[in-house]
Amino acid sequence: MLEFYGQQVASRLLMGTALYPSPDILQQAVKASNASILTVSVRREAASAKSGQAAQSGQGFWDLIRELKVRVLPNTAGCKSVKEAVTTAKMARELFETNWIKLEVINNDDTLQPDLFGLVEAAKILCDDGFDVFPYTTEDLGAAERLLEAGCKVLMPWGAPIGSARGLNNPFALESMRAYFPDTPLVIDAGIGAPSHAAKAMEMGYDAVLLNTAIAKAGDPVNMAKAFAQAIDAGRCAYKAGVMEPRDMAAPSTPVAGTPFFKLD
Repeated sequence: MLEFYGQQVASRLLMGTALYPSPDILQQAVKASNASILTVSVRREAASAKSGQAAQSGQGFWDLIRELKVRVLPNTAGCKSVKEAVTTAKMARELFETNWIKLEVINNDDTLQPDLFGLVEAAKILCDDGFDVFPYTTEDLGAAERLLEAGCKVLMPWGAPIGSARGLNNPFALESMRAYFPDTPLVIDAGIGAPSHAAKAMEMGYDAVLLNTAIAKAGDPVNMAKAFAQAIDAGRCAYKAGVMEPRDMAAPSTPVAGTPFFKLD
């Protein structure tokens, strides 16, 4: 079973909570996916609460989480500095009563690419303060090593820019990361747009997939959540079974030895 920071997790699909048409559809989608971890932006929930939108904030959001019986993974989405990310993480710990935090320190507004230097610095501060950090990073191996040295026990590399639906932009680098860190839980985070993308990540040996937009913005979020759950299960099963390596030439499925040959005059 999948394990994060000593806690066993039943599902390998992690879901975000933004952009859904309604709390009811979010709730139905989570149930259809069997996800056991939901991420939530601390900044977004705080802003919703201030503006009086109580549907998915404050007590209303907590009621929804309790009904679903899932674990919340707060995130520092939108933070652009170490100080901002650390402050938001500490706010999340008080608000959601958990040491788990998905750490985001964003560098570029167009790609929403992680600021790897700030990410490592913030991860070190939070790990030293007792947080269980889930860092949103790239496939850069050097940054990954430094995050692990900082105290992270999970890595969450992007597949593609957030919300782009491009899938796995750099599969060769992601395969290298999986091979380089065989004992570290790796979660593909961001850029997944179709169930086939998620299945491919799982076939590579990744431990889980975190996604939001591909389900929330689908024409039918509930059925899309079900499709992603099935794709992730299929990809994991294929990885455990052993996916066939591609070949340059054809290989006959019927043995040549013992095949009768007839000579026509």
